[in-house]
Amino acid sequence: MDDLERVLGYQDYADNSRTAEVVGPEMLSLSYWKPDFCAAIIRAAEAVGGFEPQPDDPVPGHEISLAMISPRLFEAVQNDFGARVWPQLQSHWPLIDYYGLRDVFVIKYQPGLQEELRIHHDVAQVSASVKLNDDYEGADLEFPRQGMSNASMKVGEMLAWPSMVTHAHRSAPIKSGVKYSLTFWCELPLIV
Repeated sequence: MDDLERVLGYQDYADNSRTAEVVGPEMLSLSYWKPDFCAAIIRAAEAVGGFEPQPDDPVPGHEISLAMISPRLFEAVQNDFGARVWPQLQSHWPLIDYYGLRDVFVIKYQPGLQEELRIHHDVAQVSASVKLNDDYEGADLEFPRQGMSNASMKVGEMLAWPSMVTHAHRSAPIKSGVKYSLTFWCELPLIV
């Protein structure tokens, strides 16, 4: 099976070897994608190109939405997240409800371009990050208030946290190589 068939068909992707566990204050980690599927996502993102900061983004990054790679891929990831990941998160955070994904994007860090990301918090119900590769140095996702980072996480593992002010985070400067990670922003509840 080639990358195109695998990525657009969302086939042979899931790693269910480890369910959600607490790894820090209100932070969960779980297995998400197989490492070779992560590599296929990187190749798909690079093939599409367009890693650019969005002009209206207050914390701009060199990123590309999965919806730009393929709306079909975005929909498959959104459905999979709701069916496979959300129930695990909800078992730890029972008051959350799934309203879909606001965005899922690949962000790229490399010396001379996007070297780091300043401290910020997300405007989402839950945020998550998946390490897509590990052949780089630096660029750890850091949570100063929680005193933790994703440095020890493996390719394909997901780190999830409540968004907004309690979990401000940053990406430390990259020292060498190119880092790719996948970011999820889960929709906030509708206010009626």
